[in-house]
Amino acid sequence: MATLSRSVCTRHFRTFYSVCKNEQLNSVMRRANLNPSRSFSGNSVTPRPVTAQGNLIVYALGGIAAGVAYRVWEVKSKDFSPVSNNSVSKPKILNELPPYPPARKVSIPTDNSGLHLVLYQYPTCPFCCKVRAFLDYNGLSYDVVEVDPVLRTQTKWSDYRKVPILLAGIGEGKYVQLNDSTAIISILESFLSDRKQNLLDIVNCYPSLSYRDNDGSIKSEIQNRYFLMSGDDGRKGRSKEDIMDEVKWREWADKKLVHVLSPNVYRTTEEALQSFEWFSEVGEWDRLFPSWERNLIVYVGAYAMWLIGKRLKKRHLLKDEVRLSLYDELNVWIKQLKKKGTKFSGGSKPNLSDLAVFGVLSSIEGCQAFKDALENTNIGNWFYDMKKHATQHAGSNPIGI
Repeated sequence: MATLSRSVCTRHFRTFYSVCKNEQLNSVMRRANLNPSRSFSGNSVTPRPVTAQGNLIVYALGGIAAGVAYRVWEVKSKDFSPVSNNSVSKPKILNELPPYPPARKVSIPTDNSGLHLVLYQYPTCPFCCKVRAFLDYNGLSYDVVEVDPVLRTQTKWSDYRKVPILLAGIGEGKYVQLNDSTAIISILESFLSDRKQNLLDIVNCYPSLSYRDNDGSIKSEIQNRYFLMSGDDGRKGRSKEDIMDEVKWREWADKKLVHVLSPNVYRTTEEALQSFEWFSEVGEWDRLFPSWERNLIVYVGAYAMWLIGKRLKKRHLLKDEVRLSLYDELNVWIKQLKKKGTKFSGGSKPNLSDLAVFGVLSSIEGCQAFKDALENTNIGNWFYDMKKHATQHAGSNPIGI
C-alpha cells in the first residue's frame, strides 16, 4: 500500500498553519470578539495585532492538525496486506538438547508413556502452571529448565521466545519442539488417548499459520489447538456436547480468567514485590541465579509488572477494584459446576478444562490475591480437590483416588 511520508505530514501541517494565520481567521476572531479593540484615525480602521487568545487558538489548531497528520501517516504507513501461508509450517526438530541443565527432574516411577520431556518455564507463569498441572495429573516424568524472565538466556536457542516450551524426545537423540500451552496439552492428551499414533504425526496436525492483526503486525496461531487428534479410541463414551463444553471452558481459562490475574497480583507495588519474592522462593532463584541476577528479576520485574498490570486493567475493562473482577470470574466457574451438579467439570474426575482452570489459578496460590479469593468466593473446595488429584497423579491411576 502507498505510504504517507513524514515530509507530506509536515507539508500538511504548514499549509494548515498558514491558513490559520490568514485574514479569514483574523476576521473570524474579530467577529468572535477575540480582538475587539480598534484604534480610529479618521475614517480608517487599524486592527490591533492578534491577541494572546488568538495566538493560543492558532497554536492549538496547529497542534491538532499536526496530530491528525501524524496519525494519518502512522495508519497509512502500516502494511495491512494479507499474509500468504504458501506452505504448511513444520515442527522444529532439534538434533540435541540445548546446553542448559535442568533445575530439577520430576520422576514418576509409574510413568510408562515412553516420553522424554523437557519443560522450559517460569515457575509461576499461568500457562506454564497449566502444563505442569497436566503432566503431574497424568503421572508423566519431565525435566524442568527455569528461564530467567528478564534476560531469557535459556530460550535464546529458539525463534519462539515465549514460555512454556516443551521438548519431546522422538528417538535417535532428537527432540520436537512444542509451543503454546494449550497445543502442548492437546498433543500430549491425543497421544495418551491413543498410543498407537506416532507423536510426530500428531504434532503435524497442529500447524502454525500467520495472519495480519488489527494493528498491522504479523502474528501466528496454532490451528486446532483446543481439539484432540485421538481417533475413535480417544472419544469413546464422550458426546459431542461434552467435547465442545470442554473446549468452551478451556478457552475461557485462556481468554478470560487469565486476564484478571496480573492486575490483581500486581495491584500495588507492595503486592507486586511480595509476589516476586514468592516467585523467587518457589522457583529457587537464590540457587539457580547469581544474586545480582536474582535481584534484577525481583525488583525490576516487580516494578515492570506493576506498570503492566495497570495497562492490562484498562485493556480488559476490569472494575476499578480489580479484586471484584477476579471474584466475578471465579464465580462464573463455580456457577457452572453447580449447574452440572458434579464435583468437577469433567464429572466425577477432572477433564482438560478442570486442569486448565486449576493450572492458571495455581499460579497465584502464594499471593495475597489468592488468599482474598478463598475468603470471598467458594473456589477453595474445588481447588484443593484438584490439587490433590494433580499431586497424586490421579490421571495415571485407572481406579482414581
